[in-house]
Amino acid sequence: MHTRITALFGIDKPLICPGMSYIAVPELVAAVGNAGGLGILASGPLTPEQTRAAIRRVRELSDKPFGVGVTLLMPGAAENARVALEEKVPVINFSLGKGDWIVEQAHRYGGRVIATVTTEKHARAAERIGADALLVTGHEAAAHGGAVTSLTLIPAIRDAVKLPIIAAGGFADGRGLLAALALGADAVAMGTRLAATRESPVHANTKGMIVGKAVNETIYSSKFDGIPCRIMDTPTARKRSRRSLTLVEAVPRAMAAARRAGLPLGRVLAGVFARPAAVKQLAQFGAATEAIRLAIEDGDHARGVQLIGQSQGLVRDLPSVQELFERVLIEAGRVRAGLPGAITVRSR
Repeated sequence: MHTRITALFGIDKPLICPGMSYIAVPELVAAVGNAGGLGILASGPLTPEQTRAAIRRVRELSDKPFGVGVTLLMPGAAENARVALEEKVPVINFSLGKGDWIVEQAHRYGGRVIATVTTEKHARAAERIGADALLVTGHEAAAHGGAVTSLTLIPAIRDAVKLPIIAAGGFADGRGLLAALALGADAVAMGTRLAATRESPVHANTKGMIVGKAVNETIYSSKFDGIPCRIMDTPTARKRSRRSLTLVEAVPRAMAAARRAGLPLGRVLAGVFARPAAVKQLAQFGAATEAIRLAIEDGDHARGVQLIGQSQGLVRDLPSVQELFERVLIEAGRVRAGLPGAITVRSR
Protein backbone atom coordinates (compact mmCIF):
# COMPACT_ATOMS: atom_id res chain seq x y z
CA MET A 1 0.00 0.00 0.00
CA HIS A 2 1.54 3.29 -1.11
CA THR A 3 0.60 6.76 0.12
CA ARG A 4 2.19 10.19 0.35
CA ILE A 5 3.82 9.11 3.62
CA THR A 6 5.42 5.98 2.14
CA ALA A 7 6.74 8.07 -0.76
CA LEU A 8 8.02 10.83 1.54
CA PHE A 9 9.99 8.51 3.83
CA GLY A 10 10.91 5.76 1.37
CA ILE A 11 9.03 3.01 3.24
CA ASP A 12 6.74 0.23 2.02
CA LYS A 13 3.82 0.41 4.45
CA PRO A 14 1.95 3.40 5.92
CA LEU A 15 2.50 2.10 9.45
CA ILE A 16 4.43 4.07 12.06
CA CYS A 17 5.86 3.29 15.49
CA PRO A 18 5.82 6.57 17.46
CA GLY A 19 8.65 7.50 19.83
CA MET A 20 7.33 5.97 23.04
CA SER A 21 9.70 6.39 25.99
CA TYR A 22 11.35 3.10 27.09
CA ILE A 23 9.40 1.24 24.35
CA ALA A 24 10.67 2.61 21.03
CA VAL A 25 14.17 1.26 21.63
CA PRO A 26 16.59 0.36 18.80
CA GLU A 27 15.41 -3.25 18.55
CA LEU A 28 11.73 -2.31 18.08
CA VAL A 29 12.55 0.61 15.79
CA ALA A 30 14.66 -1.66 13.58
CA ALA A 31 11.98 -4.36 13.55
CA VAL A 32 9.41 -1.83 12.35
CA GLY A 33 11.75 -0.62 9.62
CA ASN A 34 12.59 -4.15 8.51
CA ALA A 35 8.87 -4.93 8.32
CA GLY A 36 8.32 -1.99 5.97
CA GLY A 37 7.16 0.75 8.34
CA LEU A 38 8.85 3.71 10.02
CA GLY A 39 10.09 3.37 13.58
CA ILE A 40 10.77 6.49 15.63
CA LEU A 41 13.38 6.09 18.36
CA ALA A 42 12.42 7.55 21.76
CA SER A 43 15.09 9.91 23.06
CA GLY A 44 13.16 11.25 26.07
CA PRO A 45 14.84 9.13 28.78
CA LEU A 46 18.27 9.26 27.14
CA THR A 47 21.34 11.44 27.57
CA PRO A 48 22.96 12.79 24.39
CA GLU A 49 25.60 10.06 24.57
CA GLN A 50 22.93 7.38 24.93
CA THR A 51 20.95 8.89 22.06
CA ARG A 52 23.98 8.73 19.78
CA ALA A 53 24.63 5.11 20.75
CA ALA A 54 20.97 4.20 20.19
CA ILE A 55 20.97 5.79 16.72
CA ARG A 56 24.05 3.81 15.76
CA ARG A 57 22.50 0.63 17.17
CA VAL A 58 19.44 1.08 14.95
CA ARG A 59 21.78 1.37 11.97
CA GLU A 60 23.52 -1.86 12.98
CA LEU A 61 20.18 -3.68 13.03
CA SER A 62 18.58 -2.23 9.90
CA ASP A 63 19.42 -0.31 6.75
CA LYS A 64 15.86 1.06 6.49
CA PRO A 65 14.73 4.64 7.16
CA PHE A 66 13.98 5.52 10.78
CA GLY A 67 13.35 8.54 12.94
CA VAL A 68 14.19 10.05 16.32
CA GLY A 69 11.54 11.64 18.53
CA VAL A 70 12.19 14.68 20.73
CA THR A 71 9.69 16.15 23.19
CA LEU A 72 11.09 19.66 23.39
CA LEU A 73 9.44 20.48 26.71
CA MET A 74 11.51 17.80 28.45
CA PRO A 75 14.96 18.44 29.94
CA GLY A 76 17.77 17.55 27.56
CA ALA A 77 15.51 17.25 24.49
CA ALA A 78 17.22 20.02 22.53
CA GLU A 79 20.59 18.38 23.11
CA ASN A 80 19.22 15.04 21.87
CA ALA A 81 17.79 16.74 18.80
CA ARG A 82 21.22 18.18 18.02
CA VAL A 83 22.72 14.69 18.26
CA ALA A 84 20.11 13.39 15.82
CA LEU A 85 20.97 16.24 13.45
CA GLU A 86 24.68 15.55 13.76
CA GLU A 87 24.03 11.87 12.98
CA LYS A 88 21.92 12.91 9.96
CA VAL A 89 18.96 10.82 11.04
CA PRO A 90 16.52 10.50 8.09
CA VAL A 91 13.46 11.65 10.07
CA ILE A 92 13.10 13.77 13.20
CA ASN A 93 9.77 14.04 15.02
CA PHE A 94 9.38 16.95 17.43
CA SER A 95 6.55 17.76 19.81
CA LEU A 96 5.62 20.20 22.59
CA GLY A 97 7.90 23.04 21.49
CA LYS A 98 9.17 25.20 18.65
CA GLY A 99 10.94 23.07 16.06
CA ASP A 100 11.77 25.61 13.34
CA TRP A 101 15.50 25.22 13.98
CA ILE A 102 15.18 21.46 13.64
CA VAL A 103 13.42 21.83 10.30
CA GLU A 104 16.08 24.21 9.02
CA GLN A 105 19.02 22.02 10.02
CA ALA A 106 17.45 18.70 8.95
CA HIS A 107 16.64 20.05 5.50
CA ARG A 108 20.30 20.98 5.00
CA TYR A 109 21.25 17.29 4.74
CA GLY A 110 18.00 16.10 3.16
CA GLY A 111 16.31 14.98 6.36
CA ARG A 112 12.57 15.07 6.90
CA VAL A 113 10.71 16.49 9.91
CA ILE A 114 7.41 15.41 11.45
CA ALA A 115 5.62 17.82 13.78
CA THR A 116 3.26 16.32 16.35
CA VAL A 117 0.10 18.41 16.66
CA THR A 118 -3.28 18.24 18.36
CA THR A 119 -5.00 21.34 16.94
CA GLU A 120 -5.57 23.03 13.59
CA LYS A 121 -3.67 26.09 14.86
CA HIS A 122 -0.55 24.06 15.57
CA ALA A 123 -0.90 22.23 12.25
CA ARG A 124 -0.87 25.53 10.35
CA ALA A 125 2.12 26.72 12.37
CA ALA A 126 4.02 23.52 11.54
CA GLU A 127 3.25 23.97 7.86
CA ARG A 128 4.51 27.56 7.98
CA ILE A 129 7.91 26.57 9.41
CA GLY A 130 8.40 23.95 6.70
CA ALA A 131 7.60 20.66 8.47
CA ASP A 132 7.31 17.80 5.99
CA ALA A 133 4.48 15.90 7.68
CA LEU A 134 2.22 15.96 10.72
CA LEU A 135 1.58 13.36 13.40
CA VAL A 136 -2.00 14.25 14.36
CA THR A 137 -2.75 12.92 17.84
CA GLY A 138 -6.38 12.45 18.77
CA HIS A 139 -7.98 12.14 22.19
CA GLU A 140 -7.89 8.33 22.16
CA ALA A 141 -4.09 8.19 22.11
CA ALA A 142 -1.72 7.20 24.89
CA ALA A 143 0.06 10.01 26.73
CA HIS A 144 -0.55 13.50 25.35
CA GLY A 145 -3.40 13.20 22.89
CA GLY A 146 -5.53 16.20 22.12
CA ALA A 147 -8.92 17.22 23.42
CA VAL A 148 -10.62 16.23 20.15
CA THR A 149 -11.17 12.66 18.97
CA SER A 150 -9.41 11.33 15.90
CA LEU A 151 -12.72 10.98 14.05
CA THR A 152 -13.12 14.75 13.88
CA LEU A 153 -9.54 15.99 14.39
CA ILE A 154 -8.06 14.26 11.33
CA PRO A 155 -10.54 15.62 8.75
CA ALA A 156 -10.43 19.06 10.39
CA ILE A 157 -6.64 19.22 10.03
CA ARG A 158 -6.85 17.67 6.56
CA ASP A 159 -9.01 20.66 5.56
CA ALA A 160 -6.62 23.10 7.24
CA VAL A 161 -3.26 22.11 5.69
CA LYS A 162 -1.78 20.34 2.68
CA LEU A 163 0.90 18.32 4.51
CA PRO A 164 0.81 14.51 4.68
CA ILE A 165 -0.80 13.28 7.88
CA ILE A 166 0.02 10.38 10.20
CA ALA A 167 -3.05 9.67 12.30
CA ALA A 168 -2.49 8.64 15.93
CA GLY A 169 -5.02 7.73 18.57
CA GLY A 170 -7.27 4.68 18.39
CA PHE A 171 -5.57 2.79 15.54
CA ALA A 172 -4.61 -0.86 16.01
CA ASP A 173 -5.76 -2.86 12.99
CA GLY A 174 -6.69 -2.83 9.31
CA ARG A 175 -10.10 -1.32 9.99
CA GLY A 176 -8.46 1.64 11.67
CA LEU A 177 -5.96 2.08 8.85
CA LEU A 178 -8.72 2.17 6.25
CA ALA A 179 -10.78 4.56 8.36
CA ALA A 180 -7.81 6.90 8.79
CA LEU A 181 -7.19 6.97 5.06
CA ALA A 182 -10.87 7.76 4.47
CA LEU A 183 -10.65 10.64 6.95
CA GLY A 184 -7.74 12.17 5.04
CA ALA A 185 -4.66 10.66 6.69
CA ASP A 186 -1.78 9.07 4.79
CA ALA A 187 -0.60 6.63 7.49
CA VAL A 188 -1.35 5.54 11.05
CA ALA A 189 0.78 5.42 14.19
CA MET A 190 -0.02 2.36 16.30
CA GLY A 191 1.89 2.87 19.54
CA THR A 192 -0.31 0.83 21.86
CA ARG A 193 -0.57 -2.02 19.36
CA LEU A 194 3.21 -2.11 18.76
CA ALA A 195 3.89 -2.03 22.50
CA ALA A 196 2.24 -5.48 22.57
CA THR A 197 4.46 -7.23 20.04
CA ARG A 198 7.18 -9.79 20.56
CA GLU A 199 9.96 -7.30 19.73
CA SER A 200 8.63 -4.73 22.19
CA PRO A 201 10.71 -4.39 25.39
CA VAL A 202 7.58 -3.94 27.53
CA HIS A 203 7.62 -6.35 30.50
CA ALA A 204 5.57 -9.53 30.09
CA ASN A 205 3.35 -8.58 33.05
CA THR A 206 2.44 -5.29 31.40
CA LYS A 207 1.90 -6.87 27.99
CA GLY A 208 -0.53 -9.26 29.65
CA MET A 209 -2.40 -6.35 31.19
CA ILE A 210 -2.67 -4.61 27.81
CA VAL A 211 -4.17 -7.74 26.27
CA GLY A 212 -6.62 -8.07 29.16
CA LYS A 213 -7.83 -4.46 29.39
CA ALA A 214 -10.92 -3.01 27.68
CA VAL A 215 -11.17 0.21 25.68
CA ASN A 216 -12.74 2.06 28.62
CA GLU A 217 -10.05 1.12 31.14
CA THR A 218 -7.87 4.22 30.86
CA ILE A 219 -7.61 7.49 32.79
CA TYR A 220 -7.18 10.90 31.15
CA SER A 221 -5.81 13.45 33.63
CA SER A 222 -3.51 16.47 33.77
CA LYS A 223 -2.37 15.57 37.30
CA PHE A 224 -0.10 12.66 36.42
CA ASP A 225 2.65 14.57 34.58
CA GLY A 226 1.29 18.12 34.43
CA ILE A 227 -0.22 17.87 30.92
CA PRO A 228 -3.46 16.07 30.01
CA CYS A 229 -2.27 12.48 29.68
CA ARG A 230 -3.88 9.06 29.07
CA ILE A 231 -2.72 6.17 31.25
CA MET A 232 -3.86 2.62 32.03
CA ASP A 233 -6.51 2.45 34.74
CA THR A 234 -4.95 0.79 37.80
CA PRO A 235 -5.14 1.55 41.54
CA THR A 236 -1.72 3.22 41.38
CA ALA A 237 -2.70 5.30 38.36
CA ARG A 238 -5.85 6.48 40.14
CA LYS A 239 -3.81 7.52 43.16
CA ARG A 240 -1.24 9.36 41.03
CA SER A 241 -4.03 11.22 39.19
CA ARG A 242 -5.80 12.64 42.24
CA ARG A 243 -3.72 15.76 42.81
CA SER A 244 -0.84 17.78 41.40
CA LEU A 245 2.43 18.44 43.23
CA THR A 246 2.78 21.45 45.51
CA LEU A 247 5.77 23.75 44.94
CA VAL A 248 7.39 22.45 48.15
CA GLU A 249 7.15 18.89 46.80
CA ALA A 250 8.19 19.98 43.32
CA VAL A 251 11.55 21.62 44.06
CA PRO A 252 13.50 18.51 45.21
CA ARG A 253 11.91 16.41 42.47
CA ALA A 254 12.78 19.02 39.85
CA MET A 255 16.37 19.09 41.05
CA ALA A 256 16.54 15.30 40.82
CA ALA A 257 15.15 15.41 37.28
CA ALA A 258 17.66 18.09 36.30
CA ARG A 259 20.50 16.05 37.77
CA ARG A 260 19.49 13.00 35.72
CA ALA A 261 19.35 15.15 32.57
CA GLY A 262 22.73 16.76 33.29
CA LEU A 263 21.26 20.26 33.69
CA PRO A 264 22.74 22.86 36.09
CA LEU A 265 20.97 22.76 39.45
CA GLY A 266 21.34 26.52 39.74
CA ARG A 267 18.99 26.91 36.81
CA VAL A 268 16.29 25.03 38.72
CA LEU A 269 16.79 27.06 41.88
CA ALA A 270 16.61 30.31 39.92
CA GLY A 271 13.44 29.08 38.29
CA VAL A 272 11.75 28.56 41.65
CA PHE A 273 11.39 32.34 41.92
CA ALA A 274 11.26 33.33 38.25
CA ARG A 275 9.09 30.52 36.84
CA PRO A 276 7.55 28.38 39.58
CA ALA A 277 5.08 26.80 37.12
CA ALA A 278 7.97 25.58 34.97
CA VAL A 279 9.66 24.04 38.01
CA LYS A 280 6.47 22.20 38.91
CA GLN A 281 6.21 20.94 35.33
CA LEU A 282 9.80 19.68 35.42
CA ALA A 283 9.08 17.89 38.69
CA GLN A 284 5.87 16.34 37.38
CA PHE A 285 7.69 15.09 34.29
CA GLY A 286 10.54 13.70 36.36
CA ALA A 287 8.27 11.84 38.75
CA ALA A 288 6.10 10.54 35.91
CA THR A 289 9.11 9.33 33.94
CA GLU A 290 10.22 7.02 36.74
CA ALA A 291 6.69 5.65 37.18
CA ILE A 292 6.50 4.96 33.44
CA ARG A 293 9.86 3.17 33.51
CA LEU A 294 8.79 0.94 36.40
CA ALA A 295 5.67 -0.22 34.53
CA ILE A 296 7.46 -0.81 31.23
CA GLU A 297 10.80 -2.26 32.30
CA ASP A 298 9.93 -3.95 35.59
CA GLY A 299 6.23 -4.73 35.15
CA ASP A 300 5.75 -3.02 38.52
CA HIS A 301 2.22 -1.61 38.76
CA ALA A 302 2.33 -1.13 42.52
CA ARG A 303 4.62 1.85 41.89
CA GLY A 304 4.52 2.22 38.11
CA VAL A 305 2.03 3.70 35.66
CA GLN A 306 1.62 2.66 32.03
CA LEU A 307 0.96 5.19 29.28
CA ILE A 308 -1.67 3.55 27.06
CA GLY A 309 -4.29 4.41 24.46
CA GLN A 310 -7.91 3.36 24.31
CA SER A 311 -6.98 0.96 21.51
CA GLN A 312 -5.64 -1.39 24.22
CA GLY A 313 -9.11 -2.94 24.07
CA LEU A 314 -8.40 -4.02 20.47
CA VAL A 315 -5.18 -5.82 21.42
CA ARG A 316 -5.75 -9.53 21.93
CA ASP A 317 -2.41 -11.21 21.20
CA LEU A 318 1.36 -10.67 20.93
CA PRO A 319 2.45 -11.11 17.30
CA SER A 320 5.79 -10.20 15.79
CA VAL A 321 5.93 -6.79 14.08
CA GLN A 322 6.13 -8.50 10.68
CA GLU A 323 3.06 -10.63 11.44
CA LEU A 324 1.15 -7.62 12.73
CA PHE A 325 1.87 -5.49 9.66
CA GLU A 326 0.91 -8.27 7.25
CA ARG A 327 -2.33 -8.80 9.19
CA VAL A 328 -3.17 -5.09 9.18
CA LEU A 329 -2.78 -4.77 5.41
CA ILE A 330 -4.72 -7.96 4.67
CA GLU A 331 -7.55 -6.83 6.93
CA ALA A 332 -7.61 -3.36 5.37
CA GLY A 333 -7.86 -4.92 1.91
CA ARG A 334 -10.64 -7.28 3.00
CA VAL A 335 -12.64 -4.49 4.64
CA ARG A 336 -12.21 -2.24 1.61
CA ALA A 337 -13.39 -5.01 -0.71
CA GLY A 338 -16.48 -5.48 1.42
CA LEU A 339 -17.58 -1.86 1.25
CA PRO A 340 -20.47 -1.05 -1.09
CA GLY A 341 -19.32 0.35 -4.41
CA ALA A 342 -21.74 3.24 -4.17
CA ILE A 343 -23.95 4.53 -1.41
CA THR A 344 -27.05 6.53 -2.28
CA VAL A 345 -28.21 9.11 0.22
CA ARG A 346 -31.84 10.19 -0.13
CA SER A 347 -33.14 13.38 1.37
CA ARG A 348 -36.76 13.87 2.32
